[in-house]
Parts: sequence; structure tokens; C-alpha cells
Amino acid sequence: MVITLVGAGNLATCLGYALLTAGHTVRQVWSRTTASAETLGKLLQCPWTTDLQALSADTDLFVVSVKDSALHEVAAQLPRHALVVHTAGSMPLDTLTQPRRGVFYPMQTFSKTHLVDFRQIPIFVEAAAPDDEATLTDLAQSVSTQVRPLSSERRKFLHVAAVFACNMTNHCYQLAAEVLAEQDIPFEAMLPLIDETANKVHTLSPHTAQTGPAVRWDKNVMERHLQMLDEEKREIYRMMSESIHKRQ
Repeated sequence: MVITLVGAGNLATCLGYALLTAGHTVRQVWSRTTASAETLGKLLQCPWTTDLQALSADTDLFVVSVKDSALHEVAAQLPRHALVVHTAGSMPLDTLTQPRRGVFYPMQTFSKTHLVDFRQIPIFVEAAAPDDEATLTDLAQSVSTQVRPLSSERRKFLHVAAVFACNMTNHCYQLAAEVLAEQDIPFEAMLPLIDETANKVHTLSPHTAQTGPAVRWDKNVMERHLQMLDEEKREIYRMMSESIHKRQ
């Protein structure tokens, strides 16, 4: 397919590289900023622009990967006749106004500096028309082995689950790093534990894999921990411990 990327952030960078590697053509890249547009254009060896009106209509698909608050405004400036999709997990299909509209949602955390293996990334697709959904499914299957249709209503629950599993988990890593830094202990000491915790849920349910003082409701250990923490961390520790114990 011939594809135009509208947005040049983390997701667009990784997706654009995966599409190019799979044999698709990236016609153009757009970004609000010259630096981001030029960087991705050079990576994908395609023209770039900061002017939405300069985007060529000679493309099979516009993929819009911008922040949620800008999605409607940016997508509304794209051609009405085109197939336009967005990549936002939390935004409904009808955020787009084109008759041919869809969603192409790769559920993963992305960084420009770390190109991931798209073959292992679940991609969830949705479209206003069956033919377009079939087109998006074919496109997704060209870069991933895990492709599923999913409605906007169900996808919003998938997205909030992903926030728990990824963003909030990573924030816990940050809190751990702060505790360690106060004692001049390197965060790298946590990596084997983090890796094993993630590996366990490939074969065990999260409920079965849960360990620690909150499971046992070991008040002596938990109280000592609370005394060591600042007010913010104490509140998080207390709430999460209660949540863990309630589910045992």
C-alpha cells in the first residue's frame, strides 16, 4: 500500500519503519514541527512537510498518529474521499468525519529510539465499512501475527487496562528508583526481579503470580515499610496493598 503518516512521534516512527520493512511505500510524513517531520522523513526516505495542505492525495491511506486532543482538528483537514485511520486506543472511530474511516491500534509502548519487533504486537482494527476493515486487516497482518477486530466501545476498556499494565507499572518502577537512589543503590538491582515478574504472567494468571507482604497481610512488614516512605509513597503503598489483599 501507499501510506501517508500524519504525525511523527513515537508510534508513527515505529509503525512507519515496520510498514516500510514490510514492503509498503510511505508517500509522505507530516508533523507540526520541522525537526520531527524531517527526522522521520529521513528515516523512511520519503518527503516530509509541516503543511497539511501540502499532503498529496495520491495515497491509499492516511494514518493519523497525533495526541488525542488534536486528533479531530488534524484529521478534519484531510481529504474527505480518502481512507483515514487513527491509532489512538482511547478515541472512538467517529472522532474521524471522513466516510471512509477506521482505527489501526497497535497496543504497545513505543519510543523513537527503540524500534520494536512489530510481528509480536497485537493490532486492533475497526472501520466504518466492511471493505475498509478488510483492507486494514490485510495491512495489519503484513506487519503483525496478532490482528483482531475490536469496536470502539470495547477498545476503550482495552486501553484503560493497558494503562494499568504499562504506564502505572512503569510509574512504580520510578517510585522504586527514587527509594533506591536515596540509599545510593542502582536501579539495575531490580532488573532480574522485574524480568521474572513479567515472565511469570506468560504462564500464570496475575492473581496466581502475586506475592509479597500484602498477600499474607503481614502487618509488621507493611508498617515498617510505611514508616520508611514519604507521604505520597505511603498513600500509594497503602492503597495498593489493600487492593492486593482484597483480591486474595
